[in-house]
This record gives sequence, structure tokens and C-alpha cells, in this order.
Amino acid sequence: MTDVRRTPPLPALPGLLGVLALTLGACGVTPQDTSPGSVTVTPQGSLGIRNADPSVIRVGSTYYSVESDGNNIYSRSAGSVDGLAGAARTLIWSAPRNLPNVWAPELVRDPGTGRYYVYFASGDGGAGQRMYATDSASPGSGYGSPQLMNLPDGKWAIDGASFFFNNQRYFVWSGWAGDTNVEQNLYVARMSSPTATTGARYVISQPRESWERVVGNPFINEAPEPIRDPNGQLHVVYSANGSWSEQYCLADLRLRAGGDPTYVWDWYKSNGCLFGSNRSTLMSGWDPTLYVNGPGHHSFVLLNGDIGTSPPAGSKFPLAYHAVPKGTTYSWSNRTWYSGSFMWWGNTTYSRAGVPGATTDTGYGLKFFE
Repeated sequence: MTDVRRTPPLPALPGLLGVLALTLGACGVTPQDTSPGSVTVTPQGSLGIRNADPSVIRVGSTYYSVESDGNNIYSRSAGSVDGLAGAARTLIWSAPRNLPNVWAPELVRDPGTGRYYVYFASGDGGAGQRMYATDSASPGSGYGSPQLMNLPDGKWAIDGASFFFNNQRYFVWSGWAGDTNVEQNLYVARMSSPTATTGARYVISQPRESWERVVGNPFINEAPEPIRDPNGQLHVVYSANGSWSEQYCLADLRLRAGGDPTYVWDWYKSNGCLFGSNRSTLMSGWDPTLYVNGPGHHSFVLLNGDIGTSPPAGSKFPLAYHAVPKGTTYSWSNRTWYSGSFMWWGNTTYSRAGVPGATTDTGYGLKFFE
């Protein structure tokens, strides 16, 4: 049985108060009492962007997003996350005929090079999907011809993102173990540069829990988004269940303190979804959404997209995700970008059984708000 012990998160760190004020003001979020049972849900509403897979970062006081219409990648910029709703989109890359089916572009600034990278999947829409990368000195323009990322084993790959953790660059993505669509796993590999991996790929999550197998064929773990908690521990928050259903939801992987990101048994999985519209799949102590169905494929709105700027405990920070408004037929074509918020939730225990290592791990979880 899941053991969840919740305490109010710690106060915000004084050295980050300036960043906190800027970020919260831009998102229109007001900090509230965060003790258990007293959190007030304030819906942020639709951004009016009829698309999927949002990727949003902050650069200074400007917010940038990237999106795909299936064949092209566009950028938007605004003074707030909600402001992206009225921002014109600018074409930053148009796919040639040999690179169709452009999926889920991810924008991030690489701390090592100082350049902005957009990672995306392209291919035949089936077994041929592979990861590509393009870069620029500016977040909203100037991107060149993408290059194929030769990921370890060369298998189907989507939803990739790079990040630094403990002075090592990593790449995390959703992929197949073989050449057939049996299930989508999460993989991580070390990187030697922002566009090249080195060594093997390592599986860190498979969709094997009952709550992430409600809708399948295939069963999926996808859209991994790394973030670092106030204790310095690495998290990868991902989407589970079929993206074509209202069972789509967000779940969490937390790396144990001092753990190795490439060792699967150093990761602890939340005992249910942490953001979803169906109570039956949610972790005990988490509540279903009120206004949307099937929230998933999110973006933590971080400074430069860098997990080194992950927020402190104690307050809400901006989030973007896609979902379908309640009362609307759930389909890919009805997905809309939403702005919301998230915060760290302290003293949360994730439990497991029948695998190497300790059966429980207690640390920060996450709460998500519409």
C-alpha cells in the first residue's frame, strides 16, 4: 500500500526571492497557504493555442515557446506565460520532404555552450521516428539545418530533452526497446556535446504499473521532463497512459539521494499519477482536475529551461501543459495548451516491491494546479 506522508513545503530560499517574484508575477499566480487540506485551486485557463506538447522557457523577462504543426516548427514570445496566447507565431524551421512528421519540439539553453537547442522527432510517423537537433544563438530565430542524433541502439525515439546534473550532460527520451511498437520506455544516456550521446542507453522507466496501463496498445511512458528538487535530487516527470484518451496523466520518477541517473533501481516511481482527471489512477492524497481532462506532456517554465534554475520550495511556479476541456470530446485535434502551476510537496514517500534496493524512498513530490 502507498505510504504518503505530507508536510507543508519549506519556505522559499531568500536568495531566490527576486526570481520568485518575477516568475510568479508573470504567471499571474498568487502564493497561498500550502498546508495539507488548505490549498486553493485557481484555474489559469486555456492559452487558446490549439496544439499539443508545449515547451516554454523564460529568458530574462521574456517567455519563449516552440510548437509544431506536423511539418514546421514555430516560436512565440511574450512578457508572461499567459501572454503567449495572443502572441504571433514565427516560423523558425520548415521540414523538407525527407523530414516529415515533426513531433514535440523541446526548447532549452545549453549551459555549456550558451546556445539554444530545439530537439524534436521526425520520420515516417511510425517505426522511423528519430530525434533531431537544431541550434541558434537566439531562442526565437536563427536556427540552422537540424542534425540527426545518433542515439544508442538507433531505435524509435521521441520527446527528447538534454539537461545537466552533477556536472554531466544527459539526454532523456521515450523509445522502443526493439523495432516494434510494444511499449514506450524512458531512456537516458550521457552526452559528450549538446547533440551527441556517448556510451549506452539505459532504461529508467517502463509502463508496468496498473495505473499506467489503463489505456494501452501500446502502453506508454513518454514526454519526460527533468527538474531538480530543493534537496538537489533529480526528478523526471513524464506522461503515462494513451495520449489519445482522457486517462493521460503526469507521474514522477525521483532519483534517490546520491543515486546514478543511469541505474534503473536508483529511481523511485510515484505510486500513481500526480496530475490527472481520473481519481482511480491518482496517487493517494492527490485530487483529480476540475476543468480539463487528460492533462499531459507538460513543460516546467524554467529560466533558460535549465534544471539548475529549478524553483525552491514554498511557492507555486508556472507550468504549461496540454489537455482537453471538460465537456469536449477527447481527441488529439481538441488538445489545447494551458497555463497552470506546480509546487514541491515535501515528505512524500514512493514505495515499490520485488526489486533491488530499499522498498521506500521519502523526499519531495510535486503538486500541480490548473
